[in-house]
Amino acid sequence: MFSFATIDFFMTDVSVIIINYNTAKYTLECIQSVIDFTTEKLSYDIIVVDNNSESKDYEHLKSNFPKAKNISLHRSVINTGFGGGNMFGAQFVNSKYLLFLNNDAMLQNDCLGILHSYMEMNLNVGVSSAQNYDEHGKHVISFDHDKGIRKLIFGRSFLEKNFPKTHPKRKKEYTEPVTVNFVNGAFMFFRSDVFSKIGGFDTNIFLYFEEMDTCFRLRQHNYTSVLVPEAKILHYQGVSTGTNKTISKEGFISHLYVIKKNYSFAKYYFIKWYYCLTFLIKPKKWFMLSLAWKGAPLSESLKQKQEIRY
Repeated sequence: MFSFATIDFFMTDVSVIIINYNTAKYTLECIQSVIDFTTEKLSYDIIVVDNNSESKDYEHLKSNFPKAKNISLHRSVINTGFGGGNMFGAQFVNSKYLLFLNNDAMLQNDCLGILHSYMEMNLNVGVSSAQNYDEHGKHVISFDHDKGIRKLIFGRSFLEKNFPKTHPKRKKEYTEPVTVNFVNGAFMFFRSDVFSKIGGFDTNIFLYFEEMDTCFRLRQHNYTSVLVPEAKILHYQGVSTGTNKTISKEGFISHLYVIKKNYSFAKYYFIKWYYCLTFLIKPKKWFMLSLAWKGAPLSESLKQKQEIRY
């Protein structure tokens, strides 16, 4: 458990934490979008964590980095992943609210001001998020449902049709706030004290399913997760991580870890064997079969393969 500083005199309204990993171009654009759209009435700072990018990318970021007292750059000597990178940045925070912002997500309006006002008026909300649009202006999914047994067997459409209160339609473009299972990890606006109370991000998770895990723990403390569609972002799809077999394996490891951690052993056991059988009959998934058979242990995670680079 960690805690944030509590000297109110120095406390800002919002701290924005952004991770850079070999995508400095997007990081600089992301920073600029925060500067351009955030109201002057709100005090904020931007903390950028370079997650041990290649030297060329880091030097590009460093040489073009904005020179402002409220914007800082911190380099990690190892790639700590999504949760680890954000927790690394959290140590430099002293604010009432925290925005964990993907570097490929660009503000399209005053998201900080909108969500600050919303959270001030809705004290039961632990985390809120903005509505996502792709680079072509098309609405894209901004939240998801917990990936448990019902979702695996029946699918999202069945749950959304038969349980609309707990499973709102993901593909709908909303005009009013909606309570969801978990918000998109590209934009997570937390109360700092609540984020501290739940222990922050679980750094055992290298990539993916941090949102599901974090929002589950919020519910355990009687806080909700809400999409606030008045706030809008452009989210370039797949820029920050990409997609390949290695990334697919990492997502699977994270998913089973979150299930095993937060739910019953029976549920974990069922889901593990569901995947084993599913992968067995799908040749395109055979590369995942041995991982599923072993229960997708954390020892197979990319986190264990990172090297220190100064």
